[in-house]
Amino acid sequence: MRSTRTTEMSTGLFALLGFAALFFLVTQITNRELSVNGKSYEVEARFENIGSLKQGAAVSMAGVTIGRVQSIVFDQSVYKAVVRMKISAAYDRIPKDSDASVMTAGLLGGQYVGITAGGDEEYLKNGDRIEFVQDALVLENLINQLAASFG
Repeated sequence: MRSTRTTEMSTGLFALLGFAALFFLVTQITNRELSVNGKSYEVEARFENIGSLKQGAAVSMAGVTIGRVQSIVFDQSVYKAVVRMKISAAYDRIPKDSDASVMTAGLLGGQYVGITAGGDEEYLKNGDRIEFVQDALVLENLINQLAASFG
């Protein structure tokens, strides 16, 4: 009887620790803090396909998170997704001719916007648009193309 109660208590404790660890991971993954002082500026990019990019996704350069996706809307006049990004003011020297790509973090990871620096001497400022974009690679489309080439 005592051994059964000890087993039940340890199992319950193990489950509780598991939920606590899961909660901790979720709070770390969804951390949307942009910068210490909160100063930032907004830029936008227009994509034909954003895959499963979500509001709050990271915006990064060279693997360093420099901002977050602020909003995603569909522009019916040009049939493109308009992605507005909030970038920390600490990163105010991004060349105007930089390009933005929708990328995937790992095989099963979420999507984010990766910015590759251009060579312009003028820098992006609040309200600017990144003109050079690369759409998301959708796995289903690649599989369909592969199947069509063999079929």
